[in-house]
Amino acid sequence: MAPDRQTQPKASQCDVIIVGAGPAGLMLATWLSHYKINTRIVDKRGSKIYAGQADGLQLRSLEIFDSFGFADRAWKEANHMVEMCMWNPGSDGVIRRSDRVPDVPVGLSRFKQIVLHQGRIERFFLDHIKKHSNDTLRVERAVLPESLRIDEDRVADHSPDNYPITVQLRHLSEDEAKPAQSNGSNVSDGLFRSNLADDDTEDLLASSRQKEGGTETVRAKYMVGCDGAHSWTRKQLGFELEGEPTDYIWGVLDIIPITNFPDIRMRCAIHSAAAGSMMVIPRENKLVRLYIQLTEIKPDASGRADRSKITPETIITAAQKIIAPYKLRYEYCDWWTAYQIGQRVGKNFAHESRVFLAGDAVHTHSPKAGQGMNVSMQDAYNLGWKLGLVVKGVAQPSILKTYQSERRRIAQDLIDFDHKFSRLFSGRPAKDVMDEEGVNMKDFKEAFLKGNLFASGLSVDYGTSMLVAKPGNAADQGDGTDVSSQIHVIGKQALASETKLGMRFPSFQVLNQSDARAWEFQQKLKSDGRFRIIVFAGNVVSPQQKGRLDSFCQALASSPLLAPHLVTHVEVLTLHSSKRTEVELLRDFPDVLHPLDAKTGWDYNSVYVDDVSYHEGYVDAYAGYGVDRETGCVVVTRPDQYVGYIDTLDKEGFRGVEAYFRGILVS
Repeated sequence: MAPDRQTQPKASQCDVIIVGAGPAGLMLATWLSHYKINTRIVDKRGSKIYAGQADGLQLRSLEIFDSFGFADRAWKEANHMVEMCMWNPGSDGVIRRSDRVPDVPVGLSRFKQIVLHQGRIERFFLDHIKKHSNDTLRVERAVLPESLRIDEDRVADHSPDNYPITVQLRHLSEDEAKPAQSNGSNVSDGLFRSNLADDDTEDLLASSRQKEGGTETVRAKYMVGCDGAHSWTRKQLGFELEGEPTDYIWGVLDIIPITNFPDIRMRCAIHSAAAGSMMVIPRENKLVRLYIQLTEIKPDASGRADRSKITPETIITAAQKIIAPYKLRYEYCDWWTAYQIGQRVGKNFAHESRVFLAGDAVHTHSPKAGQGMNVSMQDAYNLGWKLGLVVKGVAQPSILKTYQSERRRIAQDLIDFDHKFSRLFSGRPAKDVMDEEGVNMKDFKEAFLKGNLFASGLSVDYGTSMLVAKPGNAADQGDGTDVSSQIHVIGKQALASETKLGMRFPSFQVLNQSDARAWEFQQKLKSDGRFRIIVFAGNVVSPQQKGRLDSFCQALASSPLLAPHLVTHVEVLTLHSSKRTEVELLRDFPDVLHPLDAKTGWDYNSVYVDDVSYHEGYVDAYAGYGVDRETGCVVVTRPDQYVGYIDTLDKEGFRGVEAYFRGILVS
């Protein structure tokens, strides 16, 4: 029976609607669950991922997972990447191991790169969201948007009852929500997500409209499109991706290999003399992911390869040619896909600070550098706390402009890196020094080593804005967006020379003052939505230094701007440099550094010392942070652990801290 066209679709409203429940969408939902924001998250697919897709977790992503409290789950289940082996052809054309290097540079982080199936990573997010939303925020599957209307006259009005975005959602049937699979293969594939496939959104909508599918109208304050490279949200906004595809076609196999290749359980970059290149990624449960260059598959006149010619059989055949004279076959294939390398970045990441795009919706590149899922999650990690604080009325809406300024610049840097790396990886090895068309394997190794720091996620360096008190021009340091603040303060970088403004707060071992337990200090910067004022108290045994500390703390406790936000939105952490046994928490530190709760007593987890541990030794955290052990300083970090401001530890320094927050908080 035809649906009654007079029936009005049901209507609702929410603070934020997220389109797409991949890693980026779930990262954003995780933040918003902490803030108890009224959020909807929809995904057009009927079920979560059970095989394939992204698998690499870089160092910064693991630090972020740890700040939410579930890095240990990933760490235990994953395969750990320790060494990278490079295989190149000799003068006789036979591949040989030419080098071994650490998978990531030593000493960057307390974590190493690991690989784990995307479905498990999404499960960690889903469990976390369930816990912090009291099971009120769930992914609504088999649901996709079919229309978007933005009331442009109301986007600048940030009053609590303003909902300028209207989205109509359509609920799909189980069959419609199931992604199409390739003919001729009984193994699940990811071609429907690949850039070799056409977007099926409009076909789904057209099909659903012919049936009795339900619709719903949602009014929202903000909307975020985390809906992949074919992003429906991006298309509705009329935004474009800039860049172009290459002629390089790659296949991907997740298999349990049967092989005599000696480094199959190492990450490997293999360049053959004439059959193309391959990357080996050892995974959990004996699986190995192979990225295989398909040199015999070429794009057609339209610039896109014919995906009907790509099957698991054609991919493994290409791999066997690359890895020869070693043998390679499999009995079990878990998943497969293919893609065409292309580097693109969006012109715009946001519309009027109301509708945002994240992840593959605004940047696409090759997956071999392990950046796709990681950078996508970090987009959402950057945006989530800003949205949360603005919706809650704690922060000024102007901070939302920094999302595009910060993350588009990172995307541009990623595209530049991937452009060079993918061409070096896909190019034919040079036969000799006179072979100008071939790739010099020494150049490839240098690019890999230099790119490792970038790929780790630890080189992210945000430009000046109201959130990062650097000198210089905001537009020049970002992507060109004007995010300058009316209240412009400049942090005193020299006071913490190794704790860089705009970069993530590094981690060194410290001891809890009250119980002497050793901690990585970065672990204390939880992703719970709060800024941190980190008081490097210096040598508090010195009367002169104790006077400076007391002066700062007295100003902080009596600040009309900051005092109401302490504990709830601004946490104070202290690290001093005196001997632990020469000071007492309650005697030597002002109450604001270890606040008293009427029910739970004093806070014993906010004051730390840079001293020797009985069991873990001594690392000299003050030297690591570049802070003077006598006079200390004050460092302000944002809720995402990035350093926003640095000043002196005294009354004048507090005035700088207060001015920094005046440009952010709603007074």
